[in-house]
Amino acid sequence: MTEAEPIGVDRSTLRLALMVGGLVLAVLLGFGLGRLNPPPTTASGAVPVTAAHTHPPGTAPHSHDGSTATQAGGADAAGLSISSGGYTIAPSTVEFPVGRAGELRFQIRNEQRRAVTRFAVVHEKPMHLIVVRRDLSGYQHLHPTMAADGTWSVPLTLPEAGVWRAYADFTAVADDGQQTAVTLGVDLAAPGGYVPRPLPAESTAATLDGFNVGYEGTPKAGEMVPVRFTIRAGDAPAALEPYLGAYGHLVALREGDLGYLHVHPGPQAEPGTVTFWMIAPGAGRYRMFLDFQVAGVVRTAEFTVSVA
Repeated sequence: MTEAEPIGVDRSTLRLALMVGGLVLAVLLGFGLGRLNPPPTTASGAVPVTAAHTHPPGTAPHSHDGSTATQAGGADAAGLSISSGGYTIAPSTVEFPVGRAGELRFQIRNEQRRAVTRFAVVHEKPMHLIVVRRDLSGYQHLHPTMAADGTWSVPLTLPEAGVWRAYADFTAVADDGQQTAVTLGVDLAAPGGYVPRPLPAESTAATLDGFNVGYEGTPKAGEMVPVRFTIRAGDAPAALEPYLGAYGHLVALREGDLGYLHVHPGPQAEPGTVTFWMIAPGAGRYRMFLDFQVAGVVRTAEFTVSVA
């Protein structure tokens, strides 16, 4: 019976084992460093992105600086609920005295009920807040600021009694970098006698502060159509200026349930004009609010339109 020979280690096998071990160690170290160093944000929690628009209902998800942004709600009306897409708006108070300056404070919370602190900058702001009375009067377009704990605040005056609707329009950035465009709605109250105004008659023309504003095109439910606005100062095209990164911003609110739509235009084709590609989320009467800027002053033209 011969003595067993000592078992040796093949050099090529040893090299392979060392290479595999090194790769595993590198992956683990990279994962740990990635968790310790999340993507950079600004001091306010806003994540710089190249996006220059929000996503109207019906728009397919697309890229923001390499990260996927998805629109909650598809082609449905937005802003109908305090929760959507895994996010919830939580205001500190919902009652404001009529005609007195106050402050609206709120947080956006995720499914774990934690305050969200990372938001993409869309049209130069990480948060757009639209406030309107339920009869679609008293429109305000505001931009809150965020504290380090994720609490947003903005001065707010409700000039008349009644129930008001506030829409928080934002793009949240998750820990994995995914961006989700969401619009959440919450009711605010201004105690007192509420006498709702009837919706103004339909018209394709409006006059304000010496400007004549008109539009061409009829919004349709579930179909993308161009709506072209023309702004004139007397007989000349108005010298429109970029406001929040565009020559105009259009918000449409549906009578009754106050379904919300916020769209942004493409490049200006002609002086004094701005065109929006719009998909109405459903049939009904809408109030359209067009924000535009001339000589540093932002004005809002309002229109009533029926959508079939």
